[in-house]
Amino acid sequence: MFALPVSYKFHRVSQRACLSAVFASVGMLIGTWASRIPALQDGLDISHAMLSMVLLCGGLGGVLSCPLAARMMLLQGPRKTLFHGGLGVAIALLAIGVAPSVHLLMAAVLMLGVAGGCYSIGVNSVASTFETKSGKSEMAMLHAWGCAGSLAGTLFGSLAAAMHVKPSLHFAMVGVPVAGVLWACYSMLDPDGGTQRVDNRKFALPTGPLAPLGILAFCTSLVNNGIADWSGIFLKEEFDVTAGFAPLALSVFTVMLLLGRLRGDSLKAKHGARRLVTVGGSVSAAGLLLAVFAPTPYIALVGFACSGMGLSLAYPFVISAVGKEGTLALAAVVTMSNLGGLAGPLVLGTLADVLGMQSAIGFIGLLTVVIAVVASQSRLLR
Repeated sequence: MFALPVSYKFHRVSQRACLSAVFASVGMLIGTWASRIPALQDGLDISHAMLSMVLLCGGLGGVLSCPLAARMMLLQGPRKTLFHGGLGVAIALLAIGVAPSVHLLMAAVLMLGVAGGCYSIGVNSVASTFETKSGKSEMAMLHAWGCAGSLAGTLFGSLAAAMHVKPSLHFAMVGVPVAGVLWACYSMLDPDGGTQRVDNRKFALPTGPLAPLGILAFCTSLVNNGIADWSGIFLKEEFDVTAGFAPLALSVFTVMLLLGRLRGDSLKAKHGARRLVTVGGSVSAAGLLLAVFAPTPYIALVGFACSGMGLSLAYPFVISAVGKEGTLALAAVVTMSNLGGLAGPLVLGTLADVLGMQSAIGFIGLLTVVIAVVASQSRLLR
């Protein structure tokens, strides 16, 4: 049997390690930001309505990042887009921590969304190229590292909040070292091979066989962000839990996302992406139905955990599938994901205000049914 040279094996391992570190580092930045939103709200005395507008700026920035990311990919390639986008996320986090007013906070969060959108397209393009070269499924594990970084950032943020560390100092403690890690990983990643051909359209919405992947990206983003933003509030309003108990909904959801992605690549080799995403969407729908009608908060936590496990493989496998179709296709699907992140606060916030939190979580569950149905019909999910 033909054996790969030791130097090639070492090189492949080092590339995987660098990509994993990038995913984990930027994931930690996002988890850090999310963990201190309550502190930022209290520090600037922001109302719930104004906080919704602040969070909306992040989704808007993600949508606006698409033409900039396309230009960066054209002129710089995925590797530099990854680095500059990730560095922009770190800088935006520092700006958020020192923002002295709501309007400047909104500007900094908008910058976070723009930088995060550019990073997402760059890193997923690099990851897709690495997966293709390796000849086996790698995307779920790479995204698992992002999930682990986000969880670590959230836990460290909870500790910083308990110790009454100011967000500005906390964000500097995380952002500066992460910027150094990003630079080191960028230096060790393989240079881009050839010029990436990217269109200059502002919103390259997916059509044809890509349309189902675009719908999946939109729904998955809306569901993930919706659970992140509203699951804790649901527990507080429906079960009157303590402020310390409420974040457990997001915690169990994130842990199950992580566990599912750790096994995702091996499961894909046995069962295929289409079946896994279809079944996962059904499991997630059942979990959210359980949460909505749960008699106790502990049963609701079980429901959110099932939802996390069911959704864990949807986004990584969508990105893996679309990455094989080229950079423009990837940008188109990421655009749909960003649109889902933008629509979430508007749709779910309105439902929560008009019909109540049960209806908002129930609507999220309905979207997971859509994920299951659309995944079953996608020809590119294999």
